[in-house]
Amino acid sequence: MIFDFACLQFSSLWERLLGAVGDAAGGVLGRVVEAIRTVFEGDPETRRQVSFSVAIIALSAKMAKADGIVTEAEVKAFQQIFDFPDEEARNVARLYNLARQDVAGYEAYATKLAGLCSPGAGKVDNCPMLENVIDGLFHIAKADGLVHEKELVFLGRIAEIFRIDEAHFRRIMARHVHLDGADPYLILGVSPEDDFPKIRKQYRLLVSEHHPDRLIARGVPVSLHAAANERMAALNAAYAAIEKERRAA
Repeated sequence: MIFDFACLQFSSLWERLLGAVGDAAGGVLGRVVEAIRTVFEGDPETRRQVSFSVAIIALSAKMAKADGIVTEAEVKAFQQIFDFPDEEARNVARLYNLARQDVAGYEAYATKLAGLCSPGAGKVDNCPMLENVIDGLFHIAKADGLVHEKELVFLGRIAEIFRIDEAHFRRIMARHVHLDGADPYLILGVSPEDDFPKIRKQYRLLVSEHHPDRLIARGVPVSLHAAANERMAALNAAYAAIEKERRAA
């Protein structure tokens, strides 16, 4: 699983939150934000964890809705990346169904998540935790066998809010969308014209940057490390493909 529900395993917590939100579709974002603010007043860490989980659920639902239709495959893909106890399935489904009614409000949820990678007044570009979120959303987008143009626009806008630069976003996309086969050079952020020592250096740098210890030091939740493992597999496969190609040349 890419995301887990470890921080939200008390049923009463979600009952309180969703009870404050209500069932109406109109103004759901405002109601959720206000509910989080009031229900967990005086408990900033729980409020932060709840905000993160709510934002992930909402963005996942709105990602599925981006092309106009929420398919069963996309719902299953969400369940694959967001781990939650069976007893919380009803609460998660309720929030998911509220969020998936339309795409409106997704930018606010994305901004909420981006704030978790902005310590103090500072800003963080290409935040590893947010890269994991993008990976999870791509997993949902491709669940029905095709990443729709509207879904790419949706993901591109989220990347902008996350302060993931264009070149970095292209590398993320290359791990998930490849019409003519995966491009190992793009995945590693190198050029076919680069010599192999330079490519190896870049590969080792990326491996170092995404090492579990480094992610923990940067504050990336353990629940997001599964996405990092998938990314490492893509990096390893890209490097192996280039190494094989160079040896055959």
